[in-house]
Amino acid sequence: MPKERRAKRRSARTILRQRTAAARLVASVRRRPRSLATVAIAAGVEKTTAAGIASGLRSVAKRLGVTPAQTARTRRTVNGGRARKTRTVYRWTLAQVRQLLAAYRPRKAAYVAAAATIAALAVA
Repeated sequence: MPKERRAKRRSARTILRQRTAAARLVASVRRRPRSLATVAIAAGVEKTTAAGIASGLRSVAKRLGVTPAQTARTRRTVNGGRARKTRTVYRWTLAQVRQLLAAYRPRKAAYVAAAATIAALAVA
């Protein structure tokens, strides 16, 4: 088998792996409660923006008095790494995310675009 064909197949497998991982994440967000940052990442928002918008949505939740659907302990971080100590994470349903997005009024342009992207995922 020629080397160039092998390289093409390798890159095709990489693309396919990334696509299936993204689809699997979206499916898991629809299936069960997930963290706000995870919902944002599943919608296709960049990780740093996702962390910022998640913080804003948590503030909205506090203002509205909305409590998370689930509380858990994890050692994972937003960046996909592993933390030394366990931390409490709060998981939200898509219905709750829709409610928070309705009351969320971001000023930063990146957050406005991210909120629209997340809203598209939450209603679909």
